[in-house]
Amino acid sequence: MEARLGRYILYRLAQVIPLVFGVIVVTFLIIHLAPGDPVLALVGNFPAPEEYVTRLRQDLGLDKSLPVQLLHYLRKVAQGDLGYSFAQRRPVLNIIFERMGATLLLAGTAWLLAAVLGVAMGILSSLRQYSLVDHATTVAALIGFSVPVFWLGQLLMLIFSVGLGWLPPQGMQSIREEYTGLRYYLDIGAHLILPALALSTRFLAINARLTRSSMLDALGREFITTARAKGLPELRVILHHGLRNALLPVVTVMGLNVGFLFAGSALVETVFGWPGVGRLLFDSISTRDYPILLGIFVVVALAVIIANLLTDLAYAVLDPRIRYK
Repeated sequence: MEARLGRYILYRLAQVIPLVFGVIVVTFLIIHLAPGDPVLALVGNFPAPEEYVTRLRQDLGLDKSLPVQLLHYLRKVAQGDLGYSFAQRRPVLNIIFERMGATLLLAGTAWLLAAVLGVAMGILSSLRQYSLVDHATTVAALIGFSVPVFWLGQLLMLIFSVGLGWLPPQGMQSIREEYTGLRYYLDIGAHLILPALALSTRFLAINARLTRSSMLDALGREFITTARAKGLPELRVILHHGLRNALLPVVTVMGLNVGFLFAGSALVETVFGWPGVGRLLFDSISTRDYPILLGIFVVVALAVIIANLLTDLAYAVLDPRIRYK
């Protein structure tokens, strides 16, 4: 088992290089073929001499043909260099890492909320099939899946920040106060509640509905009847025998949700002014900062690939019957 699992891990890691290469090529072409000129965005509305614009285009490497620019960028990425930002004139990798912590905190919290609460709601709903709890969970999941994340974020802000004044509306920490120690982390936690709730709602609904259907299927199998006939405690039957088998499709969806969480975080971070990679992506689009846009796509692609690999490895823990060749 361990040898086969090790070969499978090496096989999946070997797929990272062509996958990242494909992501770079596709995103590079899409970004550079999109309307807009980064040089004119940097110059702004102020009139500038043609010589200055030409010199700036040469300094940024935009005077070369698109294939030459692509080859130059691929060579730099192979060396671990994601280039320099057009607008900030700083290494792209440093800029992304400065923002990545905030995005990981937001996306990780939202993923954890969706995983824990979604699975718990699905289990409860499956154990009370066609009851009031089941119908309420179904309606709540339908609403949560249907509401756009940017509209939900604004609604939560209006209710809990503007209306009730319970939670801060925007930012990652208070500007007027400089907290230290425990109060510093509590302040960040208070700012995190609304954006994490807005980002997690859709995925929470998906996990709840999928867990419910998987649990109903698992609880109707013969091995559940056998476990109950042996006199095992009901809680052990539900969690150890039922949930363990029902979690396989749920884990698959949770792994796929990682990429969608990063995509949705761009909207949530913009609504709540959260200083993460999503907000950086939005700002870079307006300034046509190609290196930052490409760098974000490369980093997010690696994160999604790693998440999918961990999801596949989790199968071996949940289901010992699975063998990797």
